[in-house]
Amino acid sequence: MNLVALRKSGPSSADPRRILEPPLVASPPRFKAYSTPQLDQIPQVAALPEEQRFAMRVVSHVLPFRVNDYVIDQLIDWTRVPNDPVFQLTFPQRGMLTEDHFDRMADALRRQAPRSELKTIAQRIRADLNPHPAGQKQLNVPRLDGEALPGMQHKYDETVLFFPSQGQTCHSFCTFCFRWAQFIGDKDLKFASAEADHLVDYLAAHPEVTDVLITGGDPMVMKTRNIEAYLDALLDPRLAHIQNIRIGSKSLTFWPYRYVSDRDADDLLRVFERVVAAGKQLAFMAHFNHPRELGTDVVEMAVRRIRNTGAVIRAQAPLLRHINDDAETWNANWRRQLQLGIIPYYMFVERDTGARCYFEVPLARAYEIYRDALRHVTGLGRTVRGPSMSAGPGKVEIQGITEVAGEKVFVLRFIQARESHWVQQPFFAAYDPEATWLDKLRPAFGEEKFFFQAEYEAKYGATNLK
Repeated sequence: MNLVALRKSGPSSADPRRILEPPLVASPPRFKAYSTPQLDQIPQVAALPEEQRFAMRVVSHVLPFRVNDYVIDQLIDWTRVPNDPVFQLTFPQRGMLTEDHFDRMADALRRQAPRSELKTIAQRIRADLNPHPAGQKQLNVPRLDGEALPGMQHKYDETVLFFPSQGQTCHSFCTFCFRWAQFIGDKDLKFASAEADHLVDYLAAHPEVTDVLITGGDPMVMKTRNIEAYLDALLDPRLAHIQNIRIGSKSLTFWPYRYVSDRDADDLLRVFERVVAAGKQLAFMAHFNHPRELGTDVVEMAVRRIRNTGAVIRAQAPLLRHINDDAETWNANWRRQLQLGIIPYYMFVERDTGARCYFEVPLARAYEIYRDALRHVTGLGRTVRGPSMSAGPGKVEIQGITEVAGEKVFVLRFIQARESHWVQQPFFAAYDPEATWLDKLRPAFGEEKFFFQAEYEAKYGATNLK
């Protein structure tokens, strides 16, 4: 898609923060998505070998699949498939299931099993994939007047997550997504709420909360009128203590036209402006796994238009084998983000869910990649934190690998935690070159438990550190 021009003018009195007029786009594209039934209708996929296409169908019957024309035509280099990073990010691969899981579904598809049987097999496999890691359903769901609020999570004192019901899908699905259970049609596995009133009432009763993260799925799949309703609710006078409103979204990668040429794009940006004008920080929490995602004209324009509303864009992503498991990719990603005015924020460790077996990287290697990538960015880029594990007790950062009293150890700390007094306390784990998550580590120096573990077990009834 060629972007023809961008008209510039000074800010108007009606919209004092507006810097850019609506852009002129040649033939604004229509959004077109493909899911499992349409997989073979994608021309580039139809050209792949049948064995590869069959493997993709098998995996897509277990893990959610959705991709759109923008990703297919502008982000994937089809001459590099299957090794292209965005292809790996969006299209199912055989290694995303264990051999046993793959064979069970493959056998059913080969003998053309009825849909009910396919669904049963898929459900059984999904149950083995830890659909809600880190105690999301057991420990994070808040209550108001004794009633559970299933469309919200409140894990850390200062921050509440809200899952609007209209935003529980995405323009495309990431193959690594730790919230894949939102997309498989199982209501028992899904977080969602249509009740902005419940959110406001809960926040009004919790003055310790300063931040609300609107998440999903992707809230940016919603029409502006729906987003506006939720954001306006957060401007309620009773919520003066809410200082920061965050929006978690992958849309700048998967559909940047949302901010450029969609029919209600300008209306959306005006809503952003109004939130900022009301004295709230509006933080757009973007997800960029690879610098390729920041290489098109339209994403540049989308970033510029969002920033011109007064919103701040921060970028985060997990470290993923097959996609970005080298320092050069991360360094290029952060440098490109800085060039566009985006703040590098987090490098995550892939969570213990879904296709983790395909994507995970040992913690020791993750730290080396982070260290080496950070060595060659300016101080502006050293805002990024990581590698960080979003585990049950909190966000645990690997600060280094060193030797203490003759023992090689990981140096760890909580960036955020269920109990605030755990935050910033350094602790040590015995070095293990194969460990990929917190529960695979053991305390250093012969200790039986980490410093927080007894309190975590006693207060939350947690028996592991996943």
